[in-house]
Amino acid sequence: MSDYAPVKTALIGLGPRAETLLASIFNIPEEMEVVAVCDLVDAKIEKILSLFDKRGRKRPTAFHDYREMLKMPSIDVVLVATSWNSHLGIACNVMRAGKYVAIEVGGASSIDELWQLVHASESTGVSCMMLENCCYGRNELMVLNMVRQGLFGELIHCACGYEHDLLRMAKEYTEGIERAIHNRYRNCDLYPTHQLGPTAKILRINRGNRFLSLTSTASKARGLTNKAEELGIKDENGNRLVFNMGDVITTVIKCAGGETITATHGVTLPRPYSRDSRVQGTKGIWMEDTNGIYIEGISPSITKIDIAGNPYTVHQWTPVEDFYEKYDHPLWKRYKKNENEAHGGMDSLMLRALAEAVRTHTAPPIDVYDCAAWMSLTCLSEESIALGSMPVSFPDFTNGKWINRGKERPSRWSLNEVFDI
Repeated sequence: MSDYAPVKTALIGLGPRAETLLASIFNIPEEMEVVAVCDLVDAKIEKILSLFDKRGRKRPTAFHDYREMLKMPSIDVVLVATSWNSHLGIACNVMRAGKYVAIEVGGASSIDELWQLVHASESTGVSCMMLENCCYGRNELMVLNMVRQGLFGELIHCACGYEHDLLRMAKEYTEGIERAIHNRYRNCDLYPTHQLGPTAKILRINRGNRFLSLTSTASKARGLTNKAEELGIKDENGNRLVFNMGDVITTVIKCAGGETITATHGVTLPRPYSRDSRVQGTKGIWMEDTNGIYIEGISPSITKIDIAGNPYTVHQWTPVEDFYEKYDHPLWKRYKKNENEAHGGMDSLMLRALAEAVRTHTAPPIDVYDCAAWMSLTCLSEESIALGSMPVSFPDFTNGKWINRGKERPSRWSLNEVFDI
């Protein structure tokens, strides 16, 4: 048993993601207890409440108006899993009510709404965390550990992305699913944070480094439009349903430290899932899609002879798993038993990190400046594409604090340093 009480938690937005979050919360009862839930739709409320009944848990108080819910003095933290177009405004109001808030992932529609989020946190002194579970992935954390130990040398280039066959969005558009609606009308990196988040942490973005500028280019859009035609789905006027989102969005980011990042978004063509992870330094490289790491002096290489009789070296990948024993992050050594939980155990680690921040009244490992920087990629890429792939500058949401931010409190949940405590 833990020697502390679980943080009192509320959920706003009770769709499928909330159900997944709730399943993870049920697995860490010593960390979090859901005391309130909120949604506009009665059926969603009843479905969530039934999950408490199935687990033999006390039903939380249910609300239709989250503003009424925020009046509950017992609530410590609010998880916002509503639509992309609403969760930032809700998060601002939660902070103004004096409660920690954690928002689900997604991209921003405007820079203005991100500044509002930053100002709400700074003016109230209340923290906002993004629920970016991929930051707690086993390989991402191991590579962070290896980078901080110097095995990759000086970092030069990273890649990240979200590539996933989501052609079902053609049908989801007829059901009013928000993601499909965004894909019809927008043209940008719509869902950037799953691997940009871990990449930003590895590159110390907002802590000695920052995103400076980007250029973004969209391919032609065929995947969803063709799928809609195949399914016989028409637009509201009975015409061909045309989606605006380019099938492949490619963004190149320049960082203050001189590093570059390539970010790829592609969800409308048939392909296996990938987050396109790549971390390359002067001494080594990790690439997700090869399931390999090459570290100079550690990974194998063989000498071959070319047709002219000259020797040359062929470098070989070392399977990622071969590094686990020595370089696994302390968190995964401690919590490896959770890997069969939601999203391979990443969700429960992320929620434990949030609970620790709330309990200790400290900034979470993914703070409001991270939220703003990562989410800004969506609207900035949209602007760059609309301008013919012109360079666009990132705002400095820290207002210069990134240059010399104070040392963070040592915590096993840190995503900036590695603390084995």
